[in-house]
Amino acid sequence: MQKTALVTGGCGGIGSSVCRQLARDGYFVYVNYFNSKQKAETLADEIHGKAVRFDVSASTQVREFFNSVDGLDLLVNNAGISHIELFDRVSDEISRKILGVNLVGTLNCSRAVIPAMIRKKSGVIINISSMWGQCGASCEVDYSASKAGVIGFTKALAKEVAPSGVRVNCIAPGFIMTDMNKNFSREDLNLILEDIPLGVFGKPQHIADTVSFLASEKAEYITGQVIAVNGGMVI
Repeated sequence: MQKTALVTGGCGGIGSSVCRQLARDGYFVYVNYFNSKQKAETLADEIHGKAVRFDVSASTQVREFFNSVDGLDLLVNNAGISHIELFDRVSDEISRKILGVNLVGTLNCSRAVIPAMIRKKSGVIINISSMWGQCGASCEVDYSASKAGVIGFTKALAKEVAPSGVRVNCIAPGFIMTDMNKNFSREDLNLILEDIPLGVFGKPQHIADTVSFLASEKAEYITGQVIAVNGGMVI
């Protein structure tokens, strides 16, 4: 029987690579989106999956989706937004949105998928955090806080559901070249590159390969871990 996976924020730079890789791995993939309908549907058609629209920060919408499917084998909590600004200038609205999507969205989707995984005594949840969740980033305080929360959540949930055969892990990407970073100038990019020991920027496929590994039987004894994929930028 074909395994099923949901990738939230599935048509973004990292999300689309994860969706394609999971399809190659044999999964039927639900591509979650909120605003990018055309991109999500095009990607879903490409990988023979299904585009599904819901706001991960809205628990009612999340529950509606999970009630419509017969459980999942894999959940990848990838949906995320960032915002660069001095902390005391960030509006309440933006702060709530960052925390709502990045952290609350991860909790919402995980809470909805867990009951079916526990009944089956199997399942994998992979949360996408950030290196800034590990060490913090100036002018991205709310984002860093949300991603640090994802790390703490991963460790706690992993302990809770391990006796039921469910694994929960976290990936902390470094500087990955996606549209999220398109506003950086060439000068800024060169400065960032100087801080990466391997001397190259990350690619979305690096994250997709890590998801593929953590979802596989090769990682059956790995849970509650934070896998840093950052070229040595944060050690």
